[in-house]
Amino acid sequence: MAVQRAALVTGSSRGIGRAVAERLAADGAGVIVNYRADEEAAARVVDGIERNGGRAVAVRADATDAAGIRALFEAAERHFGGLDVFVGNVGVSRFGPLARATDEDFELHFTVNTRATFLGLREAANRLRDGGRIVVVSTGITRTHRPGAGVYAASKAACEAMTLVLAEELGRRGITANCVLPGLTRDTGAPLPADVAAENVARTPLGRLGEPADIADVVGFLASDAARWVTGQVIGAGGGRF
Repeated sequence: MAVQRAALVTGSSRGIGRAVAERLAADGAGVIVNYRADEEAAARVVDGIERNGGRAVAVRADATDAAGIRALFEAAERHFGGLDVFVGNVGVSRFGPLARATDEDFELHFTVNTRATFLGLREAANRLRDGGRIVVVSTGITRTHRPGAGVYAASKAACEAMTLVLAEELGRRGITANCVLPGLTRDTGAPLPADVAAENVARTPLGRLGEPADIADVVGFLASDAARWVTGQVIGAGGGRF
């Protein structure tokens, strides 16, 4: 398959990030598959993409580190000649009442969620080709205000704010910037507690949990030419819950 454009997906060795990388590759993009530690998982993503006729390269880098982010963009330029799509997908979450949140909880969320997004957006603003696409994966919790998620929600809300400002700043270059808000989504990590899954299904109009492919399809649309007139938007992908 000829590479039509190049995409970078941070945190793409599993879960939503993996599904996004696979979707973009299926749509003709050469993909930089970013991982921090699990080399084998990233290699499986690349292997699956290549077996389906796509092109992908796994690159180890810490997305919370400025040098790591630069290395990812440099890899895209080295392997694909530049970058057209940036998907910020790195994230972490811990839950508990705000009254008991620790300084470490705050630093963790704002380092992994907010700092990584800031670094990626800054680099994308300087290095993405004209007509490019920026998509940041946030969370529906910024809309549902779930008790126990105060620090997590705040760190993701900051990501949304930066993305919407960037949509204004980059619009004249034909670059769009949007956020996607997943609801509770099955992942390839630890299984969801049965009571948590049941509660979310009961509150979701479409009556099930999300799958990584559900989110990837929304990201794929926003990364495509079909979404050329969509920018500065925060799009819910939670089965109607928010």
